[in-house]
Amino acid sequence: MPESTGAAGVDETSAAAAAHDGEGAHPAGTATFGAVWLTRVLVGLTALACLVVVFGPFTRESVGAAAIVLMLLLIAVRVPIGIALAAPGVLGLFGLHGPRAMETVLSRLPYETVASWEFSVIPMFVFMGLLLWKSGVTERLYSSARALVGRLPGGLAIGTTGAGAGLAAVSGSTVGSIQALARIGVPEMLRSGYDKRLAVGSVIMAGLPGQIIPPSVFLVIYAGLAQVPVGPQLMAGIVPGAALALCFALTIVVLCTAKRDLVARSGTGGDAAPASAAEKGRALLAMWPLPVLVAMVLGGMYTGLVTVTEAGAAGALAALLLAFGYAGSGRRLATIAAAATETLKSLGTVFFLFVGAMALSQLLAVSGIGPGFADWVVSAELGRVEFLLVVIVAYLVLGTFMDPLSILLLTVPLLMPVLAGLGISPLWFGVFVVILAETAIVTPPVGVLAFIVHGIVKDPAVNLGHRITIGDIFRGIGWFLPAIVVLCLVLIAAPGIATMLPEQMIATE
Repeated sequence: MPESTGAAGVDETSAAAAAHDGEGAHPAGTATFGAVWLTRVLVGLTALACLVVVFGPFTRESVGAAAIVLMLLLIAVRVPIGIALAAPGVLGLFGLHGPRAMETVLSRLPYETVASWEFSVIPMFVFMGLLLWKSGVTERLYSSARALVGRLPGGLAIGTTGAGAGLAAVSGSTVGSIQALARIGVPEMLRSGYDKRLAVGSVIMAGLPGQIIPPSVFLVIYAGLAQVPVGPQLMAGIVPGAALALCFALTIVVLCTAKRDLVARSGTGGDAAPASAAEKGRALLAMWPLPVLVAMVLGGMYTGLVTVTEAGAAGALAALLLAFGYAGSGRRLATIAAAATETLKSLGTVFFLFVGAMALSQLLAVSGIGPGFADWVVSAELGRVEFLLVVIVAYLVLGTFMDPLSILLLTVPLLMPVLAGLGISPLWFGVFVVILAETAIVTPPVGVLAFIVHGIVKDPAVNLGHRITIGDIFRGIGWFLPAIVVLCLVLIAAPGIATMLPEQMIATE
């Protein structure tokens, strides 16, 4: 059966059209050229109109709305997200309060935004995750987890999901976990006769709990935006993160039960032979770093023995010692240097985005857009459930053209004033919106994880001779997306799933 090109076919068509740009004799090329310039003119005129509103004699609300439109335009034309967030905010403050306000924001906001003790845990979590990935610890944990897989339908895919949740609990790095899961899991599943779409889809979705199960950088950032305690916010992600992994596992069981050819296309019968008791025992012993790190980081925070930052520092130190042991004598310094370098790069990106979001948030506050939105929700008489359903739809739409961090930075300051009036716990809401925002890294057209895995599966050692297109990857992802929506609906119906642990943690302090 010939393979469908899917999204790959669209890419090839676009490339072919681009090749004809400037060739006046080709009508398709002329049409494309005209459409591109028409789009540019419309974007330019819209941006100019926004600037006229920002600097003209208009109401505060109009200035705030124009700044939001300008921000979306900058994102659409691929301006770096940090600049796309900061520029409209700074310009809007200039238009409302003059150059003095802009000078104050530019001189004070960057330091005041990032010089927070609560955010000091972010470099610890990032460094810990990168050390575990670069030293090969995550790959060893995944290899051990595969030996413990049962004989359920789609057992290897379920094992991948469980391994992803376990790696999330010790690394907090979605990309790092995906690198290990894809390079080991995809060829193993293909070798056992799995459909390529199920293989890549289960690998990608296994990485999603990485920013929900602590240590989670996104939950820390949300805590800073929402002004809630970091420790309880991280605890709130444990049960929902595990529930998300369980939802993915149940999805695999349903898929493989309803459509057996997904796991037996090559006639091998699906999964490999189960491991012996001795092999399972060795696998359990090899996984000792997992419970140790979980106990140090999560156990320390939950019991109140250490602060969040101290727990992050302890986890980073433990990861450093593990890197020394697992990386090998010839790679230790290079591994640590690479992890440290990437940590600095990641922090620069995160904090620059955060500064831009704070500039835009200040504009939304002084322009009245934020309070006005809260008043609109009240006047619309939206109940708790109706409001949250609107949030689900809005986040799924935003995820088609924005990354998770940008979505959180843009929306959380706007939505926070509404929560109290609807009786929504800020701790619960943090988990809810992070789960929704995470879908942005897998949904087309900007699903970052999909493109990362697509790059990995181009390696013949990974694809084992199978042609895996970006269309195959997005179709595999599509099978799992309903599970995310179902979990969000369950959280709406039973908010205690997220608030139980943080409430117990606060009660013990």
